[in-house]
Amino acid sequence: MPRNALVLAEGREKSVKRRHPWIFAGAVHHLKGKPKAGDTVEIYSHDGQWLARAAYSPASQIRARVWTFDEKEKVDADFFARRIHAADERRQPMVQREGLTGYRVVAAESDGLPGITIDRYDNVLVCQLLSIGADIWRDAIVAALKARFPGCTIHERSDVAVRRKEELEPLVQTLAGELPQKVAIEENGIKLWVDLIQGHKTGYYLDQRDNRAAVLPYVEGKEVLNCFSYTGGFGAYALKGGAKHVTQVDVSGPALELARENLLLNGLDESRCDFVQEDVFALLRRYATEGRQFDVIVLDPPKFVDSKANLNSAARGYKDINLQAMKLLRPGGILLTFSCSGLMEMSFFQKIVADAALDAGRDAWIQRFLSQSADHPVNVHYPEGLYLKGLVVQVD
Repeated sequence: MPRNALVLAEGREKSVKRRHPWIFAGAVHHLKGKPKAGDTVEIYSHDGQWLARAAYSPASQIRARVWTFDEKEKVDADFFARRIHAADERRQPMVQREGLTGYRVVAAESDGLPGITIDRYDNVLVCQLLSIGADIWRDAIVAALKARFPGCTIHERSDVAVRRKEELEPLVQTLAGELPQKVAIEENGIKLWVDLIQGHKTGYYLDQRDNRAAVLPYVEGKEVLNCFSYTGGFGAYALKGGAKHVTQVDVSGPALELARENLLLNGLDESRCDFVQEDVFALLRRYATEGRQFDVIVLDPPKFVDSKANLNSAARGYKDINLQAMKLLRPGGILLTFSCSGLMEMSFFQKIVADAALDAGRDAWIQRFLSQSADHPVNVHYPEGLYLKGLVVQVD
Protein backbone atom coordinates (compact mmCIF):
# COMPACT_ATOMS: atom_id res chain seq x y z
CA MET A 1 0.00 0.00 0.00
CA PRO A 2 1.43 3.44 -0.95
CA ARG A 3 2.47 6.14 1.49
CA ASN A 4 -0.78 8.21 1.32
CA ALA A 5 -4.04 6.29 1.30
CA LEU A 6 -7.59 6.26 2.62
CA VAL A 7 -8.84 2.87 3.73
CA LEU A 8 -12.62 2.57 3.74
CA ALA A 9 -14.70 0.93 6.41
CA GLU A 10 -16.12 -2.49 5.60
CA GLY A 11 -19.15 -2.23 3.34
CA ARG A 12 -18.49 1.40 2.40
CA GLU A 13 -16.81 0.66 -0.92
CA LYS A 14 -20.04 0.01 -2.83
CA SER A 15 -20.57 3.56 -4.12
CA VAL A 16 -16.93 3.83 -5.20
CA LYS A 17 -17.22 0.57 -7.10
CA ARG A 18 -20.24 2.11 -8.82
CA ARG A 19 -17.95 5.02 -9.78
CA HIS A 20 -19.53 7.68 -7.63
CA PRO A 21 -16.82 10.35 -7.19
CA TRP A 22 -17.44 11.37 -3.57
CA ILE A 23 -16.04 9.68 -0.49
CA PHE A 24 -17.57 10.99 2.72
CA ALA A 25 -15.78 11.24 6.04
CA GLY A 26 -18.03 8.59 7.58
CA ALA A 27 -16.91 6.02 5.00
CA VAL A 28 -13.24 6.28 5.97
CA HIS A 29 -11.86 3.70 8.42
CA HIS A 30 -8.39 5.17 8.65
CA LEU A 31 -5.83 7.35 6.93
CA LYS A 32 -2.40 6.03 6.01
CA GLY A 33 0.45 8.54 5.76
CA LYS A 34 0.26 12.30 6.26
CA PRO A 35 -1.18 13.80 3.07
CA LYS A 36 -1.72 17.55 2.89
CA ALA A 37 -4.98 19.09 1.74
CA GLY A 38 -5.35 18.61 -1.99
CA ASP A 39 -2.78 15.83 -2.25
CA THR A 40 -3.61 12.82 -4.37
CA VAL A 41 -4.37 9.75 -2.26
CA GLU A 42 -5.11 6.14 -3.11
CA ILE A 43 -8.47 4.70 -2.06
CA TYR A 44 -8.60 1.12 -0.77
CA SER A 45 -11.32 -1.16 0.49
CA HIS A 46 -11.04 -2.59 4.00
CA ASP A 47 -9.50 -5.79 2.57
CA GLY A 48 -6.81 -3.98 0.56
CA GLN A 49 -8.45 -3.74 -2.88
CA TRP A 50 -7.44 -0.64 -4.84
CA LEU A 51 -10.53 1.41 -5.77
CA ALA A 52 -9.64 4.88 -6.96
CA ARG A 53 -7.25 7.83 -6.93
CA ALA A 54 -8.62 11.02 -5.37
CA ALA A 55 -7.94 14.52 -4.01
CA TYR A 56 -7.77 14.57 -0.21
CA SER A 57 -9.77 17.22 1.66
CA PRO A 58 -9.43 16.90 5.45
CA ALA A 59 -11.62 19.94 6.15
CA SER A 60 -14.65 18.77 4.17
CA GLN A 61 -17.33 16.19 4.86
CA ILE A 62 -16.54 15.04 1.33
CA ARG A 63 -13.18 13.71 2.47
CA ALA A 64 -11.98 12.81 -1.02
CA ARG A 65 -13.09 13.55 -4.59
CA VAL A 66 -12.14 10.92 -7.14
CA TRP A 67 -9.96 11.89 -10.08
CA THR A 68 -9.75 8.44 -11.66
CA PHE A 69 -10.99 4.88 -11.27
CA ASP A 70 -8.19 3.59 -13.51
CA GLU A 71 -5.23 2.35 -11.45
CA LYS A 72 -2.88 2.92 -14.40
CA GLU A 73 -3.86 6.58 -14.87
CA LYS A 74 -1.61 9.13 -13.22
CA VAL A 75 -2.92 12.45 -11.92
CA ASP A 76 -0.56 14.97 -13.44
CA ALA A 77 -0.62 17.91 -15.86
CA ASP A 78 -1.31 15.58 -18.79
CA PHE A 79 -4.32 14.17 -16.93
CA PHE A 80 -5.99 17.61 -16.85
CA ALA A 81 -5.12 18.28 -20.47
CA ARG A 82 -6.74 14.98 -21.49
CA ARG A 83 -9.88 15.52 -19.45
CA ILE A 84 -10.44 19.10 -20.65
CA HIS A 85 -9.80 18.09 -24.26
CA ALA A 86 -12.25 15.17 -23.98
CA ALA A 87 -14.94 17.31 -22.33
CA ASP A 88 -14.75 19.93 -25.07
CA GLU A 89 -14.70 17.31 -27.81
CA ARG A 90 -17.94 15.81 -26.46
CA ARG A 91 -19.60 19.19 -26.81
CA GLN A 92 -18.29 20.20 -30.23
CA PRO A 93 -21.02 18.49 -32.31
CA MET A 94 -23.64 20.44 -30.34
CA VAL A 95 -21.62 23.68 -30.47
CA GLN A 96 -21.19 23.42 -34.24
CA ARG A 97 -24.76 22.28 -34.88
CA GLU A 98 -26.28 25.12 -32.85
CA GLY A 99 -23.71 27.79 -33.70
CA LEU A 100 -23.01 28.52 -30.03
CA THR A 101 -20.48 31.10 -28.91
CA GLY A 102 -21.24 30.50 -25.24
CA TYR A 103 -21.30 27.05 -23.61
CA ARG A 104 -20.07 25.04 -20.64
CA VAL A 105 -16.74 23.40 -21.41
CA VAL A 106 -16.32 21.43 -18.18
CA ALA A 107 -19.12 20.46 -15.80
CA ALA A 108 -17.11 19.35 -12.75
CA GLU A 109 -17.84 15.79 -11.56
CA SER A 110 -19.93 15.05 -14.64
CA ASP A 111 -16.79 15.46 -16.75
CA GLY A 112 -14.48 13.65 -14.34
CA LEU A 113 -13.01 16.87 -12.94
CA PRO A 114 -14.50 17.35 -9.45
CA GLY A 115 -14.75 20.94 -8.29
CA ILE A 116 -13.87 22.39 -11.71
CA THR A 117 -16.36 24.39 -13.78
CA ILE A 118 -15.30 26.12 -17.00
CA ASP A 119 -17.57 28.21 -19.21
CA ARG A 120 -16.73 29.78 -22.56
CA TYR A 121 -18.10 33.19 -23.52
CA ASP A 122 -16.86 33.99 -27.02
CA ASN A 123 -13.07 34.26 -26.52
CA VAL A 124 -13.16 34.34 -22.73
CA LEU A 125 -12.95 31.26 -20.52
CA VAL A 126 -14.28 31.66 -16.98
CA CYS A 127 -13.27 29.07 -14.39
CA GLN A 128 -14.52 28.17 -10.94
CA LEU A 129 -12.23 26.02 -8.79
CA LEU A 130 -14.35 25.04 -5.82
CA SER A 131 -12.40 22.22 -4.16
CA ILE A 132 -8.92 22.06 -2.67
CA GLY A 133 -7.97 19.38 -5.19
CA ALA A 134 -8.92 21.67 -8.07
CA ASP A 135 -7.26 24.65 -6.44
CA ILE A 136 -3.78 23.14 -6.20
CA TRP A 137 -3.88 22.09 -9.88
CA ARG A 138 -4.68 25.64 -11.10
CA ASP A 139 -1.46 26.01 -13.13
CA ALA A 140 -2.02 22.71 -14.92
CA ILE A 141 -5.63 23.65 -15.69
CA VAL A 142 -4.58 27.02 -17.12
CA ALA A 143 -1.87 25.36 -19.25
CA ALA A 144 -4.43 22.88 -20.58
CA LEU A 145 -6.84 25.68 -21.47
CA LYS A 146 -4.15 27.66 -23.24
CA ALA A 147 -3.34 24.61 -25.34
CA ARG A 148 -6.98 23.82 -26.16
CA PHE A 149 -8.13 27.43 -26.66
CA PRO A 150 -5.11 29.44 -27.85
CA GLY A 151 -5.54 33.19 -27.61
CA CYS A 152 -8.49 33.08 -25.21
CA THR A 153 -8.58 35.15 -22.05
CA ILE A 154 -8.76 32.97 -18.93
CA HIS A 155 -10.51 34.43 -15.89
CA GLU A 156 -11.21 32.84 -12.52
CA ARG A 157 -14.46 33.49 -10.65
CA SER A 158 -13.98 31.28 -7.60
CA ASP A 159 -15.98 33.77 -5.54
CA VAL A 160 -18.32 31.14 -4.12
CA ALA A 161 -18.98 30.54 -0.44
CA VAL A 162 -18.75 26.75 -0.84
CA ARG A 163 -14.95 27.11 -1.05
CA ARG A 164 -14.93 27.87 2.67
CA LYS A 165 -16.06 24.28 3.35
CA GLU A 166 -12.59 23.28 2.15
CA GLU A 167 -10.87 26.15 4.00
CA LEU A 168 -10.40 28.13 0.80
CA GLU A 169 -11.05 31.85 0.50
CA PRO A 170 -13.18 33.21 -2.36
CA LEU A 171 -10.91 34.30 -5.20
CA VAL A 172 -11.25 36.36 -8.38
CA GLN A 173 -8.33 36.84 -10.77
CA THR A 174 -7.48 37.01 -14.46
CA LEU A 175 -5.07 34.20 -15.27
CA ALA A 176 -4.26 34.97 -18.91
CA GLY A 177 -5.05 37.77 -21.35
CA GLU A 178 -7.12 40.93 -20.92
CA LEU A 179 -10.61 40.73 -19.43
CA PRO A 180 -13.35 42.87 -20.97
CA GLN A 181 -16.26 44.10 -18.85
CA LYS A 182 -18.72 42.22 -21.03
CA VAL A 183 -18.94 40.09 -24.15
CA ALA A 184 -21.83 39.12 -26.41
CA ILE A 185 -22.67 35.48 -27.06
CA GLU A 186 -25.16 33.98 -29.50
CA GLU A 187 -27.60 31.11 -29.00
CA ASN A 188 -30.62 30.06 -31.02
CA GLY A 189 -30.29 33.22 -33.13
CA ILE A 190 -30.44 35.48 -30.04
CA LYS A 191 -27.51 37.65 -28.94
CA LEU A 192 -26.97 38.23 -25.23
CA TRP A 193 -24.57 40.39 -23.28
CA VAL A 194 -22.63 38.65 -20.50
CA ASP A 195 -21.23 40.67 -17.61
CA LEU A 196 -17.95 38.93 -16.86
CA ILE A 197 -17.12 40.97 -13.77
CA GLN A 198 -20.37 41.41 -11.84
CA GLY A 199 -22.52 38.73 -13.48
CA HIS A 200 -24.05 35.81 -11.58
CA LYS A 201 -22.19 32.49 -11.46
CA THR A 202 -19.48 32.68 -14.13
CA GLY A 203 -21.39 35.47 -15.87
CA TYR A 204 -24.56 33.92 -17.23
CA TYR A 205 -27.02 31.03 -16.90
CA LEU A 206 -25.94 28.86 -19.81
CA ASP A 207 -27.88 25.94 -18.33
CA GLN A 208 -31.19 27.63 -19.25
CA ARG A 209 -30.42 27.98 -22.97
CA ASP A 210 -32.83 25.23 -24.13
CA ASN A 211 -35.49 26.43 -21.71
CA ARG A 212 -35.28 29.98 -23.01
CA ALA A 213 -36.12 28.55 -26.44
CA ALA A 214 -38.95 26.52 -24.89
CA VAL A 215 -40.89 29.74 -24.30
CA LEU A 216 -41.23 30.43 -28.03
CA PRO A 217 -44.32 28.29 -28.85
CA TYR A 218 -46.42 30.04 -26.21
CA VAL A 219 -45.78 33.77 -26.59
CA GLU A 220 -47.01 35.05 -29.95
CA GLY A 221 -49.44 37.89 -29.34
CA LYS A 222 -49.32 37.29 -25.58
CA GLU A 223 -48.55 39.33 -22.47
CA VAL A 224 -45.56 37.85 -20.68
CA LEU A 225 -44.29 38.35 -17.13
CA ASN A 226 -40.64 37.35 -16.68
CA CYS A 227 -39.85 37.06 -12.95
CA PHE A 228 -36.31 37.00 -11.57
CA SER A 229 -35.40 38.13 -15.07
CA TYR A 230 -31.70 38.85 -14.43
CA THR A 231 -30.47 40.23 -17.79
CA GLY A 232 -33.71 39.38 -19.55
CA GLY A 233 -32.91 36.27 -21.58
CA PHE A 234 -36.42 34.78 -21.38
CA GLY A 235 -37.87 38.21 -22.16
CA ALA A 236 -35.71 38.70 -25.24
CA TYR A 237 -36.76 35.28 -26.54
CA ALA A 238 -40.42 36.14 -25.86
CA LEU A 239 -40.21 39.38 -27.85
CA LYS A 240 -38.38 37.56 -30.63
CA GLY A 241 -41.24 35.06 -30.62
CA GLY A 242 -43.83 37.78 -31.17
CA ALA A 243 -45.01 38.58 -27.65
CA LYS A 244 -47.36 41.54 -27.48
CA HIS A 245 -45.71 42.83 -24.32
CA VAL A 246 -43.10 41.65 -21.81
CA THR A 247 -42.59 42.77 -18.21
CA GLN A 248 -39.11 42.04 -16.88
CA VAL A 249 -38.80 41.95 -13.07
CA ASP A 250 -35.61 41.81 -11.00
CA VAL A 251 -34.25 43.42 -7.83
CA SER A 252 -31.02 44.41 -9.60
CA GLY A 253 -30.92 47.70 -11.47
CA PRO A 254 -27.70 46.85 -13.36
CA ALA A 255 -29.17 43.51 -14.47
CA LEU A 256 -32.26 45.25 -15.84
CA GLU A 257 -30.09 47.79 -17.64
CA LEU A 258 -28.27 44.95 -19.35
CA ALA A 259 -31.68 43.41 -20.16
CA ARG A 260 -32.54 46.66 -21.92
CA GLU A 261 -29.26 46.52 -23.84
CA ASN A 262 -30.04 42.95 -24.89
CA LEU A 263 -33.20 44.14 -26.61
CA LEU A 264 -31.23 46.76 -28.53
CA LEU A 265 -28.58 44.18 -29.42
CA ASN A 266 -31.28 42.08 -31.10
CA GLY A 267 -33.13 44.95 -32.75
CA LEU A 268 -36.22 44.32 -30.61
CA ASP A 269 -38.87 46.95 -29.91
CA GLU A 270 -38.13 48.38 -26.45
CA SER A 271 -41.59 49.97 -26.29
CA ARG A 272 -43.08 46.47 -25.95
CA CYS A 273 -41.15 45.86 -22.72
CA ASP A 274 -41.30 47.19 -19.14
CA PHE A 275 -38.42 46.89 -16.69
CA VAL A 276 -39.50 46.69 -13.06
CA GLN A 277 -36.93 46.81 -10.27
CA GLU A 278 -38.74 45.21 -7.37
CA ASP A 279 -38.88 42.14 -5.14
CA VAL A 280 -40.79 39.44 -7.02
CA PHE A 281 -42.65 38.13 -3.96
CA ALA A 282 -44.01 41.59 -3.15
CA LEU A 283 -44.75 42.45 -6.77
CA LEU A 284 -46.81 39.33 -7.43
CA ARG A 285 -49.04 40.21 -4.48
CA ARG A 286 -49.37 43.80 -5.63
CA TYR A 287 -50.30 42.72 -9.14
CA ALA A 288 -52.98 40.42 -7.68
CA THR A 289 -54.40 43.36 -5.69
CA GLU A 290 -54.40 45.50 -8.82
CA GLY A 291 -56.12 42.79 -10.87
CA ARG A 292 -53.24 42.44 -13.32
CA GLN A 293 -53.29 39.37 -15.54
CA PHE A 294 -50.84 37.73 -17.94
CA ASP A 295 -50.91 35.00 -20.57
CA VAL A 296 -47.44 33.60 -19.84
CA ILE A 297 -45.37 33.79 -16.65
CA VAL A 298 -41.77 32.67 -16.22
CA LEU A 299 -40.50 31.89 -12.71
CA ASP A 300 -36.74 31.37 -12.68
CA PRO A 301 -35.77 32.10 -9.07
CA PRO A 302 -32.30 31.84 -7.55
CA LYS A 303 -31.28 28.77 -5.60
CA PHE A 304 -33.51 28.46 -2.52
CA VAL A 305 -31.99 25.26 -1.06
CA ASP A 306 -28.47 25.38 0.39
CA SER A 307 -28.75 22.27 2.57
CA LYS A 308 -31.19 19.54 3.53
CA ALA A 309 -31.88 21.50 6.72
CA ASN A 310 -33.63 24.30 4.83
CA LEU A 311 -35.43 22.14 2.27
CA ASN A 312 -38.82 22.67 3.89
CA SER A 313 -38.44 26.44 4.16
CA ALA A 314 -37.32 26.53 0.52
CA ALA A 315 -40.38 24.49 -0.43
CA ARG A 316 -42.56 27.17 1.15
CA GLY A 317 -40.82 29.79 -0.96
CA TYR A 318 -41.34 27.82 -4.16
CA LYS A 319 -44.98 27.22 -3.30
CA ASP A 320 -45.59 30.88 -2.55
CA ILE A 321 -44.28 32.23 -5.85
CA ASN A 322 -46.06 29.52 -7.88
CA LEU A 323 -49.30 30.15 -6.00
CA GLN A 324 -49.13 33.90 -6.58
CA ALA A 325 -48.19 33.43 -10.25
CA MET A 326 -51.13 31.11 -10.89
CA LYS A 327 -53.49 33.73 -9.50
CA LEU A 328 -52.26 36.14 -12.19
CA LEU A 329 -52.63 33.84 -15.19
CA ARG A 330 -55.58 34.18 -17.53
CA PRO A 331 -57.51 30.96 -18.17
CA GLY A 332 -55.44 28.78 -20.45
CA GLY A 333 -52.30 30.65 -19.47
CA ILE A 334 -48.84 29.10 -19.40
CA LEU A 335 -46.47 28.96 -16.42
CA LEU A 336 -42.83 28.06 -16.96
CA THR A 337 -41.50 27.37 -13.48
CA PHE A 338 -38.01 26.28 -12.42
CA SER A 339 -35.86 25.16 -9.52
CA CYS A 340 -32.07 25.16 -9.79
CA SER A 341 -31.67 23.61 -6.33
CA GLY A 342 -30.01 20.20 -6.64
CA LEU A 343 -31.54 18.97 -3.38
CA MET A 344 -35.04 19.69 -4.71
CA GLU A 345 -36.03 16.50 -6.53
CA MET A 346 -38.38 16.75 -9.49
CA SER A 347 -41.08 14.69 -7.79
CA PHE A 348 -41.07 17.04 -4.79
CA PHE A 349 -41.04 20.11 -7.03
CA GLN A 350 -44.00 18.75 -8.98
CA LYS A 351 -45.88 18.22 -5.71
CA ILE A 352 -45.15 21.82 -4.65
CA VAL A 353 -46.56 23.12 -7.94
CA ALA A 354 -49.62 20.88 -7.54
CA ASP A 355 -50.19 22.20 -4.01
CA ALA A 356 -49.86 25.77 -5.31
CA ALA A 357 -52.50 25.11 -7.96
CA LEU A 358 -54.81 23.59 -5.35
CA ASP A 359 -54.51 26.61 -3.04
CA ALA A 360 -54.94 28.99 -5.96
CA GLY A 361 -58.19 27.24 -6.88
CA ARG A 362 -56.87 26.47 -10.36
CA ASP A 363 -56.66 23.26 -12.33
CA ALA A 364 -53.40 22.71 -14.18
CA TRP A 365 -51.69 20.32 -16.59
CA ILE A 366 -47.99 19.70 -17.05
CA GLN A 367 -47.23 19.98 -20.76
CA ARG A 368 -43.46 19.55 -20.64
CA PHE A 369 -40.67 18.60 -18.25
CA LEU A 370 -37.57 20.73 -18.67
CA SER A 371 -33.95 20.36 -17.57
CA GLN A 372 -30.49 21.81 -18.08
CA SER A 373 -29.02 22.24 -21.55
CA ALA A 374 -26.90 19.48 -23.07
CA ASP A 375 -23.55 21.13 -22.32
CA HIS A 376 -24.41 20.48 -18.64
CA PRO A 377 -24.48 16.67 -18.94
CA VAL A 378 -25.27 14.24 -16.15
CA ASN A 379 -22.78 11.41 -15.72
CA VAL A 380 -24.78 8.23 -15.10
CA HIS A 381 -22.65 7.49 -12.03
CA TYR A 382 -23.23 10.96 -10.58
CA PRO A 383 -26.98 11.65 -10.44
CA GLU A 384 -26.35 14.80 -8.38
CA GLY A 385 -25.30 16.39 -11.67
CA LEU A 386 -29.01 16.76 -12.50
CA TYR A 387 -29.91 19.90 -10.61
CA LEU A 388 -32.06 22.09 -12.88
CA LYS A 389 -35.66 21.11 -13.32
CA GLY A 390 -38.59 22.91 -14.84
CA LEU A 391 -42.23 22.48 -15.77
CA VAL A 392 -44.38 23.98 -18.51
CA VAL A 393 -47.82 24.13 -16.90
CA GLN A 394 -51.10 25.13 -18.52
CA VAL A 395 -53.47 26.69 -16.00
CA ASP A 396 -57.24 26.79 -16.51
